[in-house]
Amino acid sequence: MTLTDTHANPIATRLREQLSSTVLPLIIDGEQVPGGGEPLTVTDPSSGQTLTTSASATAGDVNAAVAAARAAFETGPWSTLSPSRRQHLLHKLADALEENLDELATLESLNCGKPYAVARNFELPTGIDILRYHAGWATKLNGETRDISLPGQWHAYTLRQPLGVAGLIVPWNVPFTIALSKIAPALASGCTVVLKPAELTPLTAVRVAQIALEVGIPAGVLNVVQGLGQVAGQALADHPDVDKVSFTGSTAVGKRLLASAAGNLKKLSLELGGKSPVVIYPDADMAKAIPGAAMSIFANAGQVCAAGSRLYVHEDVADEVIAGIAKFAESMNVGAGLDPSTQLGPLISEVQRERVLGYIEAGIADGAELVTGGAKAAGDGFFVTPTVLRNVTAEMSIAHEEIFGPVLSVSTFSNEDSLAEVLRRANDSDYGLNSIIFTQDISRALLFAKRIQAGNVRVNTGAGMDANMPFGGFKQSGWGHENGREGIEAYTSIKSVTVKLD
Repeated sequence: MTLTDTHANPIATRLREQLSSTVLPLIIDGEQVPGGGEPLTVTDPSSGQTLTTSASATAGDVNAAVAAARAAFETGPWSTLSPSRRQHLLHKLADALEENLDELATLESLNCGKPYAVARNFELPTGIDILRYHAGWATKLNGETRDISLPGQWHAYTLRQPLGVAGLIVPWNVPFTIALSKIAPALASGCTVVLKPAELTPLTAVRVAQIALEVGIPAGVLNVVQGLGQVAGQALADHPDVDKVSFTGSTAVGKRLLASAAGNLKKLSLELGGKSPVVIYPDADMAKAIPGAAMSIFANAGQVCAAGSRLYVHEDVADEVIAGIAKFAESMNVGAGLDPSTQLGPLISEVQRERVLGYIEAGIADGAELVTGGAKAAGDGFFVTPTVLRNVTAEMSIAHEEIFGPVLSVSTFSNEDSLAEVLRRANDSDYGLNSIIFTQDISRALLFAKRIQAGNVRVNTGAGMDANMPFGGFKQSGWGHENGREGIEAYTSIKSVTVKLD
């Protein structure tokens, strides 16, 4: 593992100067609003230094944003626009985001610490692709005619209509892409939006809303109210004029949202935590399995809900796999997001770093063996070395609690363990978001896919997310889906209409 220094680029220099001299506003009804809450300090996790000060929304600010969204839905132009016009405006937004890709990627790297190349070449283009995908759905949502069995002559059909105002609450780990994965289906369906980005990472959310206004998306259609979760987020979740809340974040907060939704029985989509298993059999292609398992936990410094944080590897290949993953970890360049050589950036905050280090210490105290990593990395940012722990048992906290950092817990299985036993261990979790298996045995892979208690299954790869594939979890990993037909239909309701013809 090597440590790298922060490398500025001209865009970063300009953005730093702009950010340091302004207060990031809320966006409500097309206006930049100062917000009534105590201003937030936005920090660069690569250096620990302050980037900017941000407005912070109060319950009153959220109420104003919801009122603007309601007006844009009920009496404004959005829900009454033709589907093709909504599609056109969303494509214009996608074009404009692409035109500003370098700036947006720099903002994301500064705000999250993620490697600029990852933001510029993967995460942000993925978000824009999701926007384009859902733009196409604007012209394809439909009801249908039904044959019914009542006496006489009838014309019966269903109408699919937008729910209304959608409150979207996004986390700090992949802010741009997750925000677009919610904004896109909401707007394409005809809903209007109040977006609450994480207080740690509001930069790209505000910029997206500004660009949306520039391309002609009407005022009030997309509002942004960054602020503290217990203030702005709670006000949005509790609001009686919000018809749907889509939340990505921790399972603990997701459970609290259930109570908030009870007031007006608003619809909920919850994409929550994960403790996803990776299973490697001896017949796996190790040239794919070793880097695949490594990147499934070390990508984005392990700050991924679907991270493959539990590895179950057959004892015949355990030493080879563990050594290979450790070598991969030790070769990673750890450093500032804007350094072109960085492969692993910082954690989002000092609090998160101490939390992750605490889990590592607890795992070692419980008897796990530290293979590599396990410490702070040098530098002023919130860095943790990529970590591998072996001889992990099921009762250890590192085996069953979500760490949200670059920490891999490794256990082994043997020839005496049937697929059913491996599945039992893989399913021994409160979560069920993602799962990965590496094997050349197609029957084993398909049986695993059928029996694993997870909403997503990857075979011989850690990748596989696509805008056309629904993404959601089982058990305490959430309710509902994003992406695909299922994702956009979650922003609509069905109305049944029957007409007596005789």
